[in-house]
Amino acid sequence: MIEAELKARVRSPEEVRRRLDERATARVEVYRDTYYDRVDGSLEKADQELRVRTVRGADGVRTVLTFKDSAVDEDSGSKPEYETLVDDTEAAHGILRGLGHVEVITFEKHCRNYDFEARGRRMLATLVRVPEIDGTFVEVETLVGEDEVSTALDDIRGVLVELGIEMADLTRETYTGAVAVQRGRRLG
Repeated sequence: MIEAELKARVRSPEEVRRRLDERATARVEVYRDTYYDRVDGSLEKADQELRVRTVRGADGVRTVLTFKDSAVDEDSGSKPEYETLVDDTEAAHGILRGLGHVEVITFEKHCRNYDFEARGRRMLATLVRVPEIDGTFVEVETLVGEDEVSTALDDIRGVLVELGIEMADLTRETYTGAVAVQRGRRLG
């Protein structure tokens, strides 16, 4: 499946939050994301991502292992995504290190997640704050087949407009890159 997704900077976080609260009940969660690469940086060079995410919220703690392949849509950065729950967080990290992967960066994301249906699709909208980065972001995504990416992105743009987001505020800036810059280094 392809994660068709658009991300934007939010100018009026309270207004966007109000509009999302009208659509669904928020799940407030804190993500601890650790990104891995091969020693030679070949995953990043291939526009791929390997991540262990630990999610803490009202429902407890869960850990998800994710691999994202290279983008199938350059404008949005939408990627094929493969994800699975893992029972033992430290074992997941140990397996990746044992396979020769190295930790590239770890940081936290403070998220309000909203699951809802729009335009006949299951969507997830997430209001995101990363303590090390100025501003609030919104991500809207849906899982689709490769032949549906373009129409799914059009549907996501429609939802963003309904949330009061201007298309000029869309961004491909990555949290990993922005956090690295804040820490005085660059990835890759």
